[in-house]
Amino acid sequence: MRNNLRQPAKEDNFVSSETHQKNFAQLAQQLFISPQAVGKWERGESMPDITIFNQLARIFGVDLNYFSENFQSEMSETTSSPSIPASQIENITEKKDSAPSWDMSKLNLIDTDFSGLKNLHEQFNSSNMQRCSFADSEMQGLQFGGNNIDACDFTQSNMSHCRIQSSIIGNSIFSKCNLGETEFNRCNIGKSNFTEADFTHARFKSSNFGENNIQNAIWQGTAFHDTNIQDVVFEGNIENCYFENCSFYGVKFQNANILNTFFKNNKKMKRVQFVDCKVDKITYAFLKSNLANLSGVSILAS
Repeated sequence: MRNNLRQPAKEDNFVSSETHQKNFAQLAQQLFISPQAVGKWERGESMPDITIFNQLARIFGVDLNYFSENFQSEMSETTSSPSIPASQIENITEKKDSAPSWDMSKLNLIDTDFSGLKNLHEQFNSSNMQRCSFADSEMQGLQFGGNNIDACDFTQSNMSHCRIQSSIIGNSIFSKCNLGETEFNRCNIGKSNFTEADFTHARFKSSNFGENNIQNAIWQGTAFHDTNIQDVVFEGNIENCYFENCSFYGVKFQNANILNTFFKNNKKMKRVQFVDCKVDKITYAFLKSNLANLSGVSILAS
C-alpha cells in the first residue's frame, strides 16, 4: 500500500524529490518540527502523536476521522506502519489556495489596524509588530514564533489555545483578553496590561514575566515553569495553579485566596510578600516547604 502511494501511475504528474523536500519543509515549519520527521510519516516509519493530528487536520482542511479511516484501511491491507501519503503533503498549497491565506509571517507591521479581524487559522511568525491594534479579534489557535510585539492592543481578543514562543511582548494591552490554554514558551513579557485577562489553564515555560498589570486577572489552573516573575501583584482567587523552579523578584500576593496551588523548588520565595492572604492547608504546606514568609497568611477553616 505504501509503495503504491509513492509511485504515481503513468498518467499522473511525477513530483521531483526536490518538490517532496520543499513540501516536507513547508509542513514541518507549520508544525514546528523537522522535515525529517515528516518524511518518516510519509514512509510509514513513524506516526504523529495525537496533538500533531489535530494540527494536521486543520492544515489539510479535513476532519480527524479522515486519518482514522485511512489508517484503518491501510492497516487492513498491510502490517507495516500507516503512512501519510506524499500526495496529501504535496496538496498543502492547493488546500491553502482554496481559501484566503492568513499566514502573516515575516511582516513589518507598524501603526496598522486589524481590529475585529476574524477567522485567522494560520501562522504569525517572525514579524515585527509595533503599535498595531488587534482589538476584539478572533485569534484562537494561532502559532506565534519569534515575533517582536511592542505597544500593540489585543483588548477583548480571543487568543485561547495559541502557541507563543521565542517572542518579545512589551508595552501591550491584553485587557479582557481570553488566553485560556495558551502556551508562552521562551518569551519575554513585560510592562503590559493584562487587567481582567483570562489565564485559565495557560502555561508559562522558560519565560520572563515582569512589571505587568494583572489586576482582576483570572488564575485558574495556570502553570508557571522555570519562569522569572518580577514586580507583579497577584490578587483575587488563585486556584489549582502551579509554580515550579520559578524566581520571584518584587512579587506580592495581596487580598488573595490561594487554593490547591503547588509551589516547588522556587527561588527567592522569602522575598515574596503575602498581605491578607487566605490559603488551604495543602497550599500552606507547599509555601512553608519553599521557606516563604507566611506572616501575612491565614489558613482557611476546613
